[in-house]
Amino acid sequence: MFAVFLSLLSLLIPQDSAEIVFAGDAMQHQRQIDAAKRPDGSLDYSPYFTSLAPYISSADFAVVNLETPLGGAPYSGYPIFCAHDNYVDALTESGFDLILTANNHILDRRDKGVRRTIATLEQKKVPYIGVYRNKAHRDSILPMIHDINGFKVAFLNYTYGTNGITKKTDIEIDYIDKTRIASDIRNARANGAEIIAACMHWGDEYKLLPNASQKSLAKFLADSGVELIIGGHPHVIQPMELKINESTGRPCFTVYSLGNFISAMRTTDTRGGAMTRVKLARDIFGKAYVADASYRLVFTEPSTGQGSNFRLLPAESKELHPSLELYRKGFIRNATDIFNRHNVNVPRDTSSILRPTPLPILGGM
Repeated sequence: MFAVFLSLLSLLIPQDSAEIVFAGDAMQHQRQIDAAKRPDGSLDYSPYFTSLAPYISSADFAVVNLETPLGGAPYSGYPIFCAHDNYVDALTESGFDLILTANNHILDRRDKGVRRTIATLEQKKVPYIGVYRNKAHRDSILPMIHDINGFKVAFLNYTYGTNGITKKTDIEIDYIDKTRIASDIRNARANGAEIIAACMHWGDEYKLLPNASQKSLAKFLADSGVELIIGGHPHVIQPMELKINESTGRPCFTVYSLGNFISAMRTTDTRGGAMTRVKLARDIFGKAYVADASYRLVFTEPSTGQGSNFRLLPAESKELHPSLELYRKGFIRNATDIFNRHNVNVPRDTSSILRPTPLPILGGM
């Protein structure tokens, strides 16, 4: 039925389209900081994303979750994260256009760290969403609507909590609250948003399937008209679904968790994650809709000593250090098993990373 629906929508040509890439949690553990240090004391992240940069930058827009504040020196990993400002440069130079900041670690350096994160991103002219200096600042940023190849796409970002740390000043953090979310959705629509993407920091860590709360909140978002629901936080992948929402009659793409984008975590399932590529199109009446989606698996190669740094690679890469082969195979096996059993209309992208295959309007379902 879904493929038939999309076939009917694609009857009118030519048809505008746009592609958005979403990535998971960009972590910064102490082992990453140590490996990035250079003899002159600087921190170098330049090798991190070079292998994935063609895939990221080939999209019309790309989004990633920065799961650490930019609180200034001293830099630290778990449990109180704080990354060097150069980390953001590595992300944006690889092609990311929007940084998500509403996550459970954003208050790790307290209110001062939030304010410095905001100031740093603004100084670097990097768009961000999820935290704000105060309510007036939030009101000046939201609704955040980007024109992506002529599609007006609104982005929202919320977190379930901040590890029990509470703010002490008037900074604003977007926590998951249905009343606030519903108001933000209405505001986005009223300001011309054709597509709404809600990026959610939710779920149970290290669980490969979504919990009841995630499913309930995803239904609320879809019923409220959100077309893109992109999840993170569990640090492992969880299923993806592209389905017609019964309440709206429109396609809705839900990702329960993209897992880690890059990290120093060492269990089989946390060493990698997924990126997803979404295609937007217009129907016969010119109305924007989610036409297709695919995923690509990525895998982190940690420092192998002798001054080497961390790298993010396509999971199928043959460049990986031999000592990691069992972990790579185990990650791919587990992730593929979950996606094959639970994904709905979201296939794996196995095309060359240098030339990602354009997603077809019809979805190839």
